[in-house]
Amino acid sequence: MASRSPHAGEGSRRSGMSSTGRTIVPSDRTRRAMAKRLAARTSTMTTATLAEMTARHSWFRDLSADDRSWISIVARSGIDGFVRWFADDEAEPYSPTDVFDVAPRSMTRKISLHQTVDLVRTTIDVVEEQIQALPRGDRQVLAQAIVHYSREVAFAAAEVYARAAEQRGTWDERLESLVVDAIVRADTDADQLVSRASTLGWRPGSRLCVLVGPFHRPHTLSALRHAGERLGLSVLAAVQSDKVVAVLSGDAVTDDAAALAAAGTLADQLSEGPVVVGPVVSDLVDAPASARAALSGASAALAWPEGPRVLAAVDLLPERALSGDRDAIHWLVEQVYRPLAEATGDLLDTTVSFLDHGCSVEGTGRAMFIHPNTVRYRLKRVQDVSGYSPSAPREAYVLHLAVTLGRLAGVATGSGTSSGSGSSSAGSSHHQG
Repeated sequence: MASRSPHAGEGSRRSGMSSTGRTIVPSDRTRRAMAKRLAARTSTMTTATLAEMTARHSWFRDLSADDRSWISIVARSGIDGFVRWFADDEAEPYSPTDVFDVAPRSMTRKISLHQTVDLVRTTIDVVEEQIQALPRGDRQVLAQAIVHYSREVAFAAAEVYARAAEQRGTWDERLESLVVDAIVRADTDADQLVSRASTLGWRPGSRLCVLVGPFHRPHTLSALRHAGERLGLSVLAAVQSDKVVAVLSGDAVTDDAAALAAAGTLADQLSEGPVVVGPVVSDLVDAPASARAALSGASAALAWPEGPRVLAAVDLLPERALSGDRDAIHWLVEQVYRPLAEATGDLLDTTVSFLDHGCSVEGTGRAMFIHPNTVRYRLKRVQDVSGYSPSAPREAYVLHLAVTLGRLAGVATGSGTSSGSGSSSAGSSHHQG
């Protein structure tokens, strides 16, 4: 950059500032003399400011010694800055924003904007009081000057916090995306996952679920977070390919039913398409299991377009299993087929016969040579044991698929035979019927 005289373009240089000491006292000689007398009292002003801060503000007293030390440096910077601003004898005008540059950026996290305003107000009050100790001719001029300067500092504080909020927002979004990505990928470094989430304000030990929905609209993530806040939910959200993956936690996420209800309220913030909710888990380190189920369900949901828009991942077990989801296959075998296979009372045979005879109680009774009321009793027990009713079409589909998968997996039946060697007894009784 080419050098130029410090006085070149001085009018345009100073036009960017709403006021400086020069605009209040045009005479360089008079202004510098007053600035010199003012500078002689800066140490006294700083000491008085810290004493006043301690007396006025409990939050200041509660800070650590290091944090109070940084605030004293900021206060001293502000007072020294007033002297420089009033003297206005530098090539470039003093910027009140420099007041806050002496402290680390992390202070904007520890000291709120409201507390910073307390600091500025208290400092200005002390300076105004100390001005009264200067010669009478200085007092009115400096009192006017401090009013102008305090306005500049207030704007500077707002600018510093706005810039910090923007930077923090960008960083938080990046960190939030890393947390969600680690959950989706089932990152094994649990300590790092919890540490990153804690930085975002996540509470350890919170029950949570993972929601997956379509992403086609801008501002979806911010709308989802704001809607979650209104419901008292903590929301970590990020975009994965063409889907939104959100981790939900809060008092409204107590169990799977409550989580599904909460997701139904948030669904309006997402684009058109199925929204799938994974099972509720007890902590963030277990979130990958919920994410796997929700992502699998979101991919398989197109096979059940007749279903509701907001679904639990468990509602899509058949579609997930047919698409190759091992967790869904294992769940159907272990939680549906195995209890029926190991139960007494021919529940598995009755289930298969009932499904094969068009869900007819009378047809099943004739095929198994039992009374229809016995069939009804067994069907009620099937629902109690498996959680699914053979009489409901969708649940009958789940049972039918579970039976098929259980037989393919070779799970032993209650009679002690396996479907590998007697495809079996469960199958043979069905065919005999």
